[in-house]
Amino acid sequence: MTLDAVTLEVLRNRLEGIAEEMGHVLIHGAYSPNIKERRDCSTALFDAEGRLVAQAEHIPVHLGAMPEAVRAVRKHDPEPGEEYVLNDPFTGGTHLPDVTIVAPIDVDGEILGYGVTRAHHGDVGGMTPGSMPAGATEIYQEGLRLPPTRLVVDGEIDSNVLELVLANVRNLAERRADLRAQLAATDRARDRVRELVAERGRATLEAAFDGVIEYSRNRIEAELEAIPDGVYRGRDWLEGDGVEESKIPLQVAVTIDGTTVDVDFEGTADQVAGNMNAPLAVARSAVYFVLRAVTDPDIPPNDGCYQPVTVRAPEGSILDPTPPAAVVGGNVETSQRVTDVVLSAFAEAIPERVPAQSQGTMNNLIIGSRGADGFTYYETIGGGFGARPDRDGVDGIQVGMTNTLNTPIEALEAAYPMRVERYALREGSGGDGRYRGGLGLERSITVGVDATVSLLTERRRLAPRGAKGGADGATGENRIDGEEVPAKTTVDIEAGTTVTVETPGGGGYGDPGERDSSARERDALDGKSVDRK
Repeated sequence: MTLDAVTLEVLRNRLEGIAEEMGHVLIHGAYSPNIKERRDCSTALFDAEGRLVAQAEHIPVHLGAMPEAVRAVRKHDPEPGEEYVLNDPFTGGTHLPDVTIVAPIDVDGEILGYGVTRAHHGDVGGMTPGSMPAGATEIYQEGLRLPPTRLVVDGEIDSNVLELVLANVRNLAERRADLRAQLAATDRARDRVRELVAERGRATLEAAFDGVIEYSRNRIEAELEAIPDGVYRGRDWLEGDGVEESKIPLQVAVTIDGTTVDVDFEGTADQVAGNMNAPLAVARSAVYFVLRAVTDPDIPPNDGCYQPVTVRAPEGSILDPTPPAAVVGGNVETSQRVTDVVLSAFAEAIPERVPAQSQGTMNNLIIGSRGADGFTYYETIGGGFGARPDRDGVDGIQVGMTNTLNTPIEALEAAYPMRVERYALREGSGGDGRYRGGLGLERSITVGVDATVSLLTERRRLAPRGAKGGADGATGENRIDGEEVPAKTTVDIEAGTTVTVETPGGGGYGDPGERDSSARERDALDGKSVDRK
């Protein structure tokens, strides 16, 4: 069946609306501030073959990796009425705190597709509260590892599996509620798809699956065709792995050939002892994100967008590690550097579409207390977005592979025994240029109880680079009670300790001498001067 353009557009919006509604159910049903306030979660629809059909505009590092989770579950021949849970980075996951639910959607007993949710849980066990220990050297230290496991049978939760999971995590009530919110979201997907089949018919919906995928592929191929053919290269570094502080190289060769793009990470470092290793699915997510950013972000995000793209990395490298490598930092920090390095390659091909470097880190801050009745707080903190070829960067924003909100001060203080002392832009942190880089942030929190603090951050030594003569952005800094601490660290603190994170600024774009004088005056009045304080 071939659908006319109007019908296809209507059904495309209906499918994307289902994915968005799944997200609303998950966010509003969750208990943890990390999901209900920061919205650190993602939802998507897949067809019966495991092809991505529609996704909500949530977290880039989740969404590009979700197809791996569906493939992993489909190997188990799921039946109607079943739902699978997984978080294993080597079998469809990204890092252990990201828990995925994959639910077959059946109509009259025949599977038509899958509803999928992925949410970052505040704790999944392991050696530290929050399950993101800076010094981990094996995945076993990072928490409970779940290969695809049947959680729901005949529409009912398997209490044995649920209790097994809850026995290995902290904050049981919060974990239970967040898992139920994910299941509610997949229930909503099932209901809405069945309604659509009742309204339009199964054949029409299957034709819509094919149609939206083909539509996106045609549009992305047209965008790729407009990029000059050639091989474009990028290179950048991570600032250590949490065990050693030596620089870790990442490099890429991006080959544009007509309507295809090959992304090869040959020459990237071997997997490391610490937890900055990233499964290939994470690297693939970063590549997909960059491709959408430098082409047309309005192209519907589905399997068609990614069919012309090949992503490769050497087996045993930091971007395709082998078990039992620790990986929790790879998902959040290495993914950001992959984004930077691939953007720098595209800057050779289409410089007018690529900004100066942004902060290049998620500034992961995890604070938690030990014990079954303790708490775990997790935050990624925004920073400077790089200046663009035609305008300033953006201040205090999440960049690259994260798209979360912040935790509002009121919600944070209501949920945790902590007090926010300062939350402000870092004046002078954006790189100078014809266009100014975005400013970083300062977030300072006093913890009211004995706790454990973990920091996984980057760009503390290597600044975000400016472009076309623009100055670099400021590096970030982490302090505990005023004393600077490493970019990646886990420490126990006493009640009354203050933790401060200053995030990097974005690089400037163009010759600073060409900046308009009125723009400099406005910067000074707004407290956004590029003069470092």
